[in-house]
Amino acid sequence: MRTARERRLPKAWLKVSRVCVALGDANRQRILLLFKPGEKIGMQQILQTTTLSRTAVAHHLRVMRDAGVLVSEKVGKEVFYNIDKEHVRAQLAAVIDYIDGEL
Repeated sequence: MRTARERRLPKAWLKVSRVCVALGDANRQRILLLFKPGEKIGMQQILQTTTLSRTAVAHHLRVMRDAGVLVSEKVGKEVFYNIDKEHVRAQLAAVIDYIDGEL
């Protein structure tokens, strides 16, 4: 059993934690599943597929962007999002590496 000090999240694990939180919400999972490989999607396209409000979609996109799950690119007045596959893959690999080393 680890002590309380040892149970704190290590700095290196914070990125993993943020990705897990971002992917832990069903609405964010639904938004993520809208993307085809390599596709960029704008807010309007997402709004057409969901019953969520514009504010709610913006919140979910911000959480995923801040966690590194999505990257954004502004084109004119529209912001397009796409999945940062390498970042997500690296964080999920860290979880698998930890499990493989600890269990």
